[in-house]
Amino acid sequence: MAVAFIPVRGGSKSIPLKNIKSFCGKPLVYWCAKALQDSQSISRIVIATDSDEIKKTVNTFGFSKLEVYDREPQNAADTSSTEDVMLEYLHKGLASADDLFLLVQATNPFITTEDIESAIEQMSAENADSLLTCVRYKRFFWNEDGTPINYDYRNRPRRQDFKGELMENGAFYISKVKNVLEDSNRLSGKIAVYEMPEYTAFEIDEPDDWVIMEKLFGKYILKQTTTRPLKPVKLFLSDVDGVLTDAGMYYTESGDELKKFNTHDGMGFNLLRQCGIKTGIITTENTQMVTRRAKKLNLDYVHQGKGFGSKLDIALEICKLEGIGIDEVAYIGDDINCIDLLGAVGVKACPTNATHRVKAIPGILQLNTKGGDGAVREFVEWLFANSFCTAPEPVELKKDKWAS
Repeated sequence: MAVAFIPVRGGSKSIPLKNIKSFCGKPLVYWCAKALQDSQSISRIVIATDSDEIKKTVNTFGFSKLEVYDREPQNAADTSSTEDVMLEYLHKGLASADDLFLLVQATNPFITTEDIESAIEQMSAENADSLLTCVRYKRFFWNEDGTPINYDYRNRPRRQDFKGELMENGAFYISKVKNVLEDSNRLSGKIAVYEMPEYTAFEIDEPDDWVIMEKLFGKYILKQTTTRPLKPVKLFLSDVDGVLTDAGMYYTESGDELKKFNTHDGMGFNLLRQCGIKTGIITTENTQMVTRRAKKLNLDYVHQGKGFGSKLDIALEICKLEGIGIDEVAYIGDDINCIDLLGAVGVKACPTNATHRVKAIPGILQLNTKGGDGAVREFVEWLFANSFCTAPEPVELKKDKWAS
């Protein structure tokens, strides 16, 4: 068995709560946890935290292997080492002595399932006691006294002929539980080195790192994941204001509020219902107009108001009732209160009038239609055209691409 251990504390000074800050549309810690969840070699994922907010966030991931461990306050301080919390956990006998123990760093989101599987295989093939991840750094290093460390400046090599140096990238470490306990260290005995691509050298420690790494992640990791086949849609959810309406607030002389809806969107919901897909709306507003519109649309789920939790919380509750995963949900939203849910669902879209932060979510489909003008209908037709669900009647629909 292999146990993956991810220490995440709430007291980060440079970037507060950075481990659950949105990174490419998901909480940062989500990405390494997802890679571990998808690995056949990993039996358990333990996220060790001192933060209730982090605990609440990771529990929304819905990963079957994931459990949260409440680390002790003295091992979550600024002066605490990673070894402190590792040993705290292991000394409680929460893992067997012969288990493989993977220490995984959430600040390096470039970890893939393939890396985890390959590293475990390499460690076994080399009969090593532990393993660490590194990148090959082709840079020339010098001592302070003006002497070179890793090359002869009189015969300066070309980059392509220079072997370079292996640099620890802090992605993950593997050892046996009994070795960690005996040596009080993540590494011991014969150490194997698993080499990762050079772009994985970055770790998120400062705000500037965040900007750089999101660009790299989008280029090297997200591009691969978004081209993989996605699951068919079983539940379609929509925001109301700015999506089903034009986000305008209209008032009569007597003070009555009006909203503009679009009949084309109504047909979109009808088409979904005809092919067996459940539908619903989630909005923080609570009005009789929306209630009447939802009744006319014959929706399965209608959540209005702020008393139900976040939109993601509500969607997860619906998924539980339906017995489906959040990755089998399609959602269309337009503003910042939609971002968590948009980042979690399998298929996401926004109308052309959405805010810039929503449009910046990786993998989101940016529609050509404004809210209130048939944006939901355009999204529904796109789902049919791209085989996320089967159209109830033969229609010729134009395929679009994911927005970048």
